[in-house]
Amino acid sequence: MKLRQKIILFAITPLIVALCAIAYAVRHQATLLAQQQRSSVEAAYLSSKKEELRHYVSLATHSISHLYDSGRNDVATLNEAKTIISKLDYGGDDGYFFIYDLHGVNLMHPRQPELVGRNLWNLKDANGNPTIQRLLSRAKSGGGFERYLWEKPSTHKIAPKLGYVVILDRWGWMLGTGLYLDDVDAALAKIDTQSSGNIYSTMLWIAVIAIASALVIALSGLALNISEYRVADAKLKVLAQRVVRSQEEERARLSRDLHDGISQWLVSIKLQVESGIAKLSGHAAQPELARTSFNRAAGQLNDVLGEVRRISHDLRPAILDDLGLAAALDHLAHEFSELNSLPTQFESLGVTDGLTDVSNTVLFRIAQEALTNIKRHARASQAHMSLTGDAKAVTLAIKDNGIGFDIGGIAQNPKRGIGLRNMHERLEAVGGKLHVTSSTDGTHVVAAIPRD
Repeated sequence: MKLRQKIILFAITPLIVALCAIAYAVRHQATLLAQQQRSSVEAAYLSSKKEELRHYVSLATHSISHLYDSGRNDVATLNEAKTIISKLDYGGDDGYFFIYDLHGVNLMHPRQPELVGRNLWNLKDANGNPTIQRLLSRAKSGGGFERYLWEKPSTHKIAPKLGYVVILDRWGWMLGTGLYLDDVDAALAKIDTQSSGNIYSTMLWIAVIAIASALVIALSGLALNISEYRVADAKLKVLAQRVVRSQEEERARLSRDLHDGISQWLVSIKLQVESGIAKLSGHAAQPELARTSFNRAAGQLNDVLGEVRRISHDLRPAILDDLGLAAALDHLAHEFSELNSLPTQFESLGVTDGLTDVSNTVLFRIAQEALTNIKRHARASQAHMSLTGDAKAVTLAIKDNGIGFDIGGIAQNPKRGIGLRNMHERLEAVGGKLHVTSSTDGTHVVAAIPRD
């Protein structure tokens, strides 16, 4: 072998070995990163869907709470509850609720009415799993999540599904809903495809650069020009930078995907509107006008759902953390005045800080609810809000000069006074008290939370 050939061989062999080692290391690290990213995306998707399911079932149980809490279990009451639940849907044909009794008999299924009345206790999926038995077992153990296979209404094909069920002991019902996971599988498959494509592209670049480098070395050996070796070294540096850039771009893309979630709050508003439609169907006072108005609202919210792709689950106002409760309420009053052309004054007296973050949020939400009620119902020309703090408690007071309302009548009507009940529940959760007085001279809402 000639000296020139030996030089070329000794120059190319280490290069090929080094590039193979780099290719192996890059492939290993890229595969590991892709697996980690896939696991993170899958966990994020499932976590998001679990939160959705909890929220949907909570809204469904709330929509029939006035019937369930009444203590009645006659046929008419149960049928009314079934009707309300059957009319609740989300996400098109694939978002619905179902009801079974504790023996596995289907009591309500809006997408597969042929199942109603059938005992599905022994129903098994393609894997031999007793679907209804497992759902009932989960419900009886306190409620929770269960994965199973079920026919997807929009495609009429069997698809994996994540269900969430709760038990209504007094009626002997299992109420539940579920989200099909084929979209998650499709998203993960897309991630796998993209990751494989990126790895393949990287390997291709390494191969191309390896071949180019070998040719450069061969030419440099033939020409005995040492400067050509520097070109190969420069190409290797470009390769390393390209690999790093490719990984960072993949991380950025997956990061955007992780932040692209389903707009749950808009869906919840849609469900509440549809629940209102279902409830209004039982009254005779201009139901068609109410139905038309609510249907229009539901249609508009459907349009919004198509446009809004990301919404925060943390609805805590940032100004509460940055400036405190008093400043947040002052900002709320000014904002309310400007948006509604209704003069709203705010004053802070005494030491109003020292409450927990949860308590601050509760008082802020009560202020929002009260101002919303003033805007919608009070016909007031002005409002006043004050926050007072002493050694025992922090007290929020909101009053207006509106027409007032019948507190007793609102309290006895299960379909009205939701805002007031929300106020009571929020304060009870933090040990506070709510006092409301109303007359033709206006309404006065006082919320007090004791200091720890």
